[in-house]
Amino acid sequence: MKKLVVLSLGVVFAMSQSNAQKIKGSETVLPITQKAAELYIKSNPKSNVSVTGGGSGVGIAALIGGSTDIAQASRKMKFDERQKIQQSGNTVKEVIIAYDALAVIINPGNKVTNLTREQVEGIFTGKIKNWKEVGGEDMKVVPYSRETSSGTYEFFKESVLKNKNPMSGIMSMPANGAIIQSVKQTKGAIAYVGLAYVNKDVKAVHISYDKGKTFVEPSVKNAINKTYPIVRPLYFYYLKRHEAKVKAFVDYILSPAGQQIVGDVGYVTVK
Repeated sequence: MKKLVVLSLGVVFAMSQSNAQKIKGSETVLPITQKAAELYIKSNPKSNVSVTGGGSGVGIAALIGGSTDIAQASRKMKFDERQKIQQSGNTVKEVIIAYDALAVIINPGNKVTNLTREQVEGIFTGKIKNWKEVGGEDMKVVPYSRETSSGTYEFFKESVLKNKNPMSGIMSMPANGAIIQSVKQTKGAIAYVGLAYVNKDVKAVHISYDKGKTFVEPSVKNAINKTYPIVRPLYFYYLKRHEAKVKAFVDYILSPAGQQIVGDVGYVTVK
């Protein structure tokens, strides 16, 4: 599987000022959108596509505020966010562009390979404080989390923590790249990232959602065959009144060429 590591600052792909459009939001979706924008303008030289990260919540807030044309999100838009859009007289369109297997990662020097969902919950809520409690060596657990504006944070809290709050004082990181770096440098670390960000600097844990009967590795294959339990859709959101402006790029993401990018980056295609 080809991996792509992308800086959280985002980049701007531009060749002219006609048909300019802005895309902002999820750090998880960012590698797909950046690569797609880069290739899209090669065949559409009059296009101007600006792509930045910041988190799903930031992207959706920008869409509501009118400062972006597309919000990229790794979580579903909330009811109150939809309400704000409706109150402004607009209608929002939702498009699933890919799927992601969310990976729980640890330092490669940690001998733990398997964790149940309940153990991960215990670690992130502060009930489990030492790796020896889950079959590891006598070493303090150092959990890292994404910021609360992150769709990855919200999905992890909902799916893995079953809506329990992470422990107070947990170290929050603004982007997946910072998470990877922290886990690489800290032997007792544990965190979570989108599958495309997993590399040789970290180790992805095999996860069980049946109380330890079966442990499954996060991978594209296991996401497709539905054996890996932590899978989520990745979204584009845009206002219906802007559909003519963004449709060509959205269609490109959903085309065979765009979905090839999804697979190359390390995510699961929609078909």
